[in-house]
Amino acid sequence: MGLDTGVDREWLLYWTARDRPVPCSRVPVLAGWADLDQREADAAIAARHPILIDPQYRIDPVLARFLTASRFTWLAEGTREAYAKDYRLFFSFLWQRGKYWHEADPDDLLDWESWRRRGQQGRRISGSKWQRELAALRLLYEWAEKKEHIGRSPVLVHAVRLRDGGTLLAADQAPRDVRYSDVKWVTPRTYRLWRDTGLLAYGISGQPDPSWRGRNDGRNAAFTDLLFSSGLRLREGGCMLTLEVPDAIAGHCYYEGSVAGAVAKRRERMFYASATALQRVTGYVATTRAEAIRRARRHHRYDQIPGKLIVTKVSHGVRRKLCWRDEQGRAREAPVGAIGPAERMRLFTETEYGLEPLWLWLTEGGTPMAYQSWEKVFDAANARVAAVFA
Repeated sequence: MGLDTGVDREWLLYWTARDRPVPCSRVPVLAGWADLDQREADAAIAARHPILIDPQYRIDPVLARFLTASRFTWLAEGTREAYAKDYRLFFSFLWQRGKYWHEADPDDLLDWESWRRRGQQGRRISGSKWQRELAALRLLYEWAEKKEHIGRSPVLVHAVRLRDGGTLLAADQAPRDVRYSDVKWVTPRTYRLWRDTGLLAYGISGQPDPSWRGRNDGRNAAFTDLLFSSGLRLREGGCMLTLEVPDAIAGHCYYEGSVAGAVAKRRERMFYASATALQRVTGYVATTRAEAIRRARRHHRYDQIPGKLIVTKVSHGVRRKLCWRDEQGRAREAPVGAIGPAERMRLFTETEYGLEPLWLWLTEGGTPMAYQSWEKVFDAANARVAAVFA
């Protein structure tokens, strides 16, 4: 498990993992827990499952049941991760008031909203983010109320009449400043201007900046070209494996690919990418990516990555499968579409030159690049564009 964050006055958030050796020899208290993977599987605890621990290092059994309940586990992986972080923050807020999570009342929630949205500490959150936090808390407390673990949910609701005559329950503290759509359409020419300026360091004259020292230009431009061409979400494109890149070999203008259900927002779906975008991806794989892999091998970085999964077979067909073995020699297999981001980042193939990640997008050091890291790349690109055109 990996520590998320926390201090002695805050709740802690951990995430379960799979195929990681339990350090029984180094940590005596873990003796007898070498079969942790099987124990978690028997308890219906999947990989990347959140575990909340209170400031006294206890696990609340009611919270544990909620986090394994279908109402929570059926959420999209990204939503589950966001909700778990929301719970940790709110529970820590309550703890500093001398309350446990199940003791929250409507006044606590009002104060929490005031602190999050109008308080002076830290950055104030938007209406959209508050709406998400409210949805997370409502899901938990309504479940707890229904199961009679609490007397009443702190999230107060009221009935709203719909145009078709029906009604629904809406939270009293629902924000009024939610922007349901913040899409700004750009032409291909505008996109290319942003890409060339922000990622490839072209100046306002349209020529490369000789002082630029970027080392991942090819990777960054290939990624944004793929997303702009296909309409893939950042998570969908950022979690792609090399074997999921469509082959642009038939002389068409666009090529069909498939988004894995385990990384898609809702379900597996098809996408189409232009030949030009795929050619840039192919160029990245043959140059920047290949050099990053060679660099990682020289520094033995792949040997140091814990929990590697070595792919032994790729079966082709309607539902392509991967077979692999972990570092303990245990064999497993799964459809490509069912493999989530955490496992994808640990998939490697053995070549005549050494190990190679199956994850498409790599850091300069040759290790898999977390899809969340693309936000920093875009922020830097936006800052450069703003500076150049100031």
